[in-house]
Amino acid sequence: MEDQDRSNHLREDDQPHLQQHQHASQPQASQTQANVKMPLVFSDGMVLQRNKPIPVWGWADANEKVEIKFNKQTKTVQADKDGKWTVNLNAEKAGGPFELIIIGKNTITIKNVLVGEVWICSGQSNMEFQVYKTMNAQKEIEDSNYPMIRHFGVAQDLSGTPKDDLKSAKWEVSNKETVGNFTAVGFYFAKKLYAELKIPIGIINTSWGGTNVETWTSREAFQNSPDFKKMIADVPVVNMDEVFEIYKKSVLDNIKKVQGFDVSMENEDQFKNADFNDKNWQEIKVPSLWENQQLGNMDGIVWMRKTITLTAEQAKKEAVLHLSKVDDEDKTYVNGVEVGTNNLWDKLRVYKIPANTLKEGTNVIAVRITDYSGGGGIYGDPTDLKIDFKDSNFPLEGLWKFNVIKVRIEVSPNSYPSLLYNAMVNPLVPYAFQGVLWYQGEANVLRAKEYKKSFPLMITDWRTKFKQGNFPFYFVQLSTFDEFGGNSQKGSRWAELREAQSETLKLPNTGMAVTIDIGNAKDIHPTNKQDIGLRLAAIAMNDIYGKKQVHSGPTYKSQQIKGNEIILTFDNIGSGVSTPNNDELKGFEIAGADKVFHSAKAIIKDNKIIVSSDQVQNPVAVHYGWADDDTNINLFNKEKFPASPFRTDNWEMMTANETYKVSK
Repeated sequence: MEDQDRSNHLREDDQPHLQQHQHASQPQASQTQANVKMPLVFSDGMVLQRNKPIPVWGWADANEKVEIKFNKQTKTVQADKDGKWTVNLNAEKAGGPFELIIIGKNTITIKNVLVGEVWICSGQSNMEFQVYKTMNAQKEIEDSNYPMIRHFGVAQDLSGTPKDDLKSAKWEVSNKETVGNFTAVGFYFAKKLYAELKIPIGIINTSWGGTNVETWTSREAFQNSPDFKKMIADVPVVNMDEVFEIYKKSVLDNIKKVQGFDVSMENEDQFKNADFNDKNWQEIKVPSLWENQQLGNMDGIVWMRKTITLTAEQAKKEAVLHLSKVDDEDKTYVNGVEVGTNNLWDKLRVYKIPANTLKEGTNVIAVRITDYSGGGGIYGDPTDLKIDFKDSNFPLEGLWKFNVIKVRIEVSPNSYPSLLYNAMVNPLVPYAFQGVLWYQGEANVLRAKEYKKSFPLMITDWRTKFKQGNFPFYFVQLSTFDEFGGNSQKGSRWAELREAQSETLKLPNTGMAVTIDIGNAKDIHPTNKQDIGLRLAAIAMNDIYGKKQVHSGPTYKSQQIKGNEIILTFDNIGSGVSTPNNDELKGFEIAGADKVFHSAKAIIKDNKIIVSSDQVQNPVAVHYGWADDDTNINLFNKEKFPASPFRTDNWEMMTANETYKVSK
């Protein structure tokens, strides 16, 4: 299954994306003529930040003199003994296109350079989530011809030590051909900024699905943190190439043990044929994901075969093959003839078998399954696994033969702290930008309480590293998603994580977009990214760009207990608290000292909310939207910004004892 979203391609076994390519730390020793070299972020089509000094850096010969020209500026600098050089250009106004010229032994000319607003977009899958997957994607792609909006896509990479350049990355101008792969949240934010400011906008997209906050935080931040220094002291600095080789060997050895022979694509072209002899293949139960069986947690390519015996009468009939569902992609053959293929992991496979394909006696169904991430195999309802002969069915559930021919071997970016900071953030330091947009937290819900420390730590870490003061850091609060069925009765990890995000607003120059009203309880990746971009843009317009506006929903301020009622007051009420269509308020619960929450009646009066329940005579606390899935809650202000879920108590959280650990 596409799990929290990883990129959808099998990694080659040699894992080039893990190579610690010595891009620039000591390139000079090995090169005979050390030409001036620039980091990848300095390339054609780039956007530089306006109105603040512009750091430019690169590599040359030790002590070499380097000259930098931009617009009307010329600066010279001398490389240090390792060949590294950095220079600050003076602040520039928005404009362009210009050329940035770097002259050492050689000359590098970077073309089509704009100056405007630069924002870094980072986090997990909901930030990685591309424009082409969003609602009304076709319409959005049609309206994407914005030469002033540029997107810098950072390739996914991880490293045990800080790298000084990215694995690969490029600047692209927004148009119909390119925009489909941009970060959707970043693009819709940029589009709104451009509409308001009419100047160049650059978005730097450095994101990776399914990743936790700890992998985006530098080792030094943990070392300097009273909360985490004990944890990091036990974590070695790792060479990811070695980690990968050890991991690869253990995976391949394990599969060899299970199936009795090596993982190999040899003779694969014969596996679909009825006369291929699969007697030495092992058997696996179908329908059932192989994660639940002897293969365990494995992604890659697996052939599965089922041999059946049919009568002459059956072989003559019109027949339809039902394969239940296949996770992720199948190519299905009957007696060597391809009958169908599908790459949607949650769709039923129903394939018509061409006439004269089935034979009296032995027949073979062979399926080539590609599993990209998460679960894999033929799964679903056993009654959906059959050959349908109109008047009768031939069941196909039971034992099938299998052969693993390729394994996707990938070390998780969550396997050690700092892996993504090292490879996907450090190489961008000290690039000048305006602020950061961040959408992450799904991978931290099990440690929601600790996120109250780990998330602010990461923000402070980035601010320390980039040395641009407390730059704006705006984040997206998690939407609704019914992951564990959590609620006030049994506790909700998602509600606790949202609380940790709300509390992070204590840090200076932060902002949060609440998205509780535009989620999907059944999908961790809501497709309405447009409103998220607009809500983040509203914070930026208000805080940075001098266009004062309401940019937040009501936020809980205080409670007053009066008899059997609790009266709540709010900040950020805009022109008044309300519900859509003036419906009655939903999502409020109330509890007495016994800490048992009951559904409550809530009414709006003078922009305060009065909460009560017949079942609670002496109330002490209120919950609002305290559930993994809180789709039905409906408190807004009149400007249509939703209120963040909250609680008025500080009783122990269900994630109170969960802490970040690195498995050795």
